[in-house]
Amino acid sequence: MSNNLAVIFALVAMVSWGIWAIFADMATQSLEPEVAMIVSYLVGIAIALGYVLALGKDLSVGGSGLTFAILAGVFSGIAAVAFYAGLSYGRTGIVTTVSALYFVVAALLGVLVLGDSMDLTDIAGVGFGVLAVVMLAR
Repeated sequence: MSNNLAVIFALVAMVSWGIWAIFADMATQSLEPEVAMIVSYLVGIAIALGYVLALGKDLSVGGSGLTFAILAGVFSGIAAVAFYAGLSYGRTGIVTTVSALYFVVAALLGVLVLGDSMDLTDIAGVGFGVLAVVMLAR
């Protein structure tokens, strides 16, 4: 059951990020990309907070998890600035597909930093994913 829920949440994320990219591009047509990004992320934070509160989760922080969450926020912020700036300079299809290659970085760091393993099928899957994104970005 938990695998099914993981896939359901992943599909919701996939569709939502696809729709988000279109609205983000539309926002940068009449707003500065920095303003569009800030508004978008503030609304996202409000939704995330509402989700956590609705579940009745504990919001206490501490330990190494806090450090990792801060670092994740740093890189998320850098990515958001780069993404919105890219939208203001180029085509949505190019910016979204090239930035979608983040999974390659995550897969490589997973192996190098976290000790994840990759077999030939995993490597082929990443390779085909890269090929698909490159083809879409042309």
